Amino acid sequence: MILQAAGAELIEKILPDAVASAEAFDDPPEAVLYPGEAEVISRAVDKRRREFRTVRHCARQALRRLGLPPASVLPGERGEPQWPPGVVGSMTHCGGYRAAAVARSGDLRTLGIDAEPHRPLPAGVLDVITLDEEQDSLSELAAADGATCWDRILFCAKEAVYKAWFPLTRSWLGFEDAAVTLNTSTDDPAGGTFSARLLVAAPTITGETLIRMDGRWLRGTDLVITTVALSTRSMIDESEP
Repeated sequence: MILQAAGAELIEKILPDAVASAEAFDDPPEAVLYPGEAEVISRAVDKRRREFRTVRHCARQALRRLGLPPASVLPGERGEPQWPPGVVGSMTHCGGYRAAAVARSGDLRTLGIDAEPHRPLPAGVLDVITLDEEQDSLSELAAADGATCWDRILFCAKEAVYKAWFPLTRSWLGFEDAAVTLNTSTDDPAGGTFSARLLVAAPTITGETLIRMDGRWLRGTDLVITTVALSTRSMIDESEP
């Protein structure tokens, strides 16, 4: 069971000020579905329906905090949330946790969040999702701090990167298509940053080249959260004049 920390929301700690967020650690009875959402989830099992309903409840709370009216949030072609015009955002859920984050498109280019249980990845998964350089880095991190599930943080970071990538490019990004470097913090051993170097042909978006994404991570005893909030400056290829 994931317990809520007192004070500020967990995810709020690793999001920029321009982002409004909301999270839940259970499925509140006041969470309801909006027009069109019930049809999407009508054949799902109860667990999936509860996740779907609660994470959209979080999304509507986040929209209100951004000063916008609540709205239906329907899934797109790859399950990505379709936000109202002028809004970028992301949603995530795992056992005992649901969260949503939104921002105005004039403030951020794209946004990705992910949450995972803080425990080692299942056997065999690490080899599928990592590059050789990432495995070497994970070994170094584990040697310095064996209590942190670095493999899960890396997986969570790659998920957040994809969630930020797809709305920009409308294209797939595999685990092997981004080399993620996890960075620790001397000020807070339970959090840090990460950088994802994109290994696919760099797309140009509104005249700027997307070569990497930077993000933040936070871990608790039972939970890992990652966020990517992409500003215009993050997209510029600094090697070009």
